[in-house]
Amino acid sequence: MKSYLECWVNAAAALFSQALAGEPELADSGPRPLGEGAFAFVARLEGDLEGRFSVALDGAIADAPLFGEGVEQKAAWSELLRETCDAAAGEILASSGRKCRVADFAGRAPDGQASRSFQLRSGDRSWTIQVRDEVRIAAERPAENDTRPGADSAAPALSPGLELLLDVELEASLRFGSREMPLGEILDLGPGDVVELDRPVADPVDLIVGDKIVARGEVVLIGGNFGLRVTEVAAPKKRLESIRCLF
Repeated sequence: MKSYLECWVNAAAALFSQALAGEPELADSGPRPLGEGAFAFVARLEGDLEGRFSVALDGAIADAPLFGEGVEQKAAWSELLRETCDAAAGEILASSGRKCRVADFAGRAPDGQASRSFQLRSGDRSWTIQVRDEVRIAAERPAENDTRPGADSAAPALSPGLELLLDVELEASLRFGSREMPLGEILDLGPGDVVELDRPVADPVDLIVGDKIVARGEVVLIGGNFGLRVTEVAAPKKRLESIRCLF
């Protein structure tokens, strides 16, 4: 299984090149001191993986307009690094099935301890970034279908007939929202037009199989692709109704 740090590095390489001016490159480096005015952020994770993940940045990076002129650079770094930590959690889920989430994300003073160091290079300039990985697999929990004494047996066993369907591939899609529009407005659409949906940005998106909602969650980036971190699922009976509607 990939470590959280490995997933973070993959997410950072993809997101930094998209969000920062000049598409700077993130490369491994030996231990280097952080410059004057260094600042850091720490993410606290909980779930199947738990612990803290810290990112400390060279103080000079706040003076470089990597997010554009007139932008408060430290605040922009906070937002980007939070998104990177979320994306790493999404990659962990995709690669191993282990669920974790960023329960808290806050700024703090650098402590000088690092698991790995990087150089963020742009043109002839570079800045040191240090990360400290204290994320570990949480204590093992009983599986949902574990029927041993003391295990959680809330999930019912599948009937022999239903087991025949487990290898059937189904098409799933994400729904961000919807809107009814007159045909005339649709025909008038052109590049650059914006269609407002009926769902606020903060609301979860729907995972749909057939014509049924089987889960909801948050959109994350995994290696440059969109993914869904599931936050709630429909009852098994409701999910089975989605399968029946396809046959």
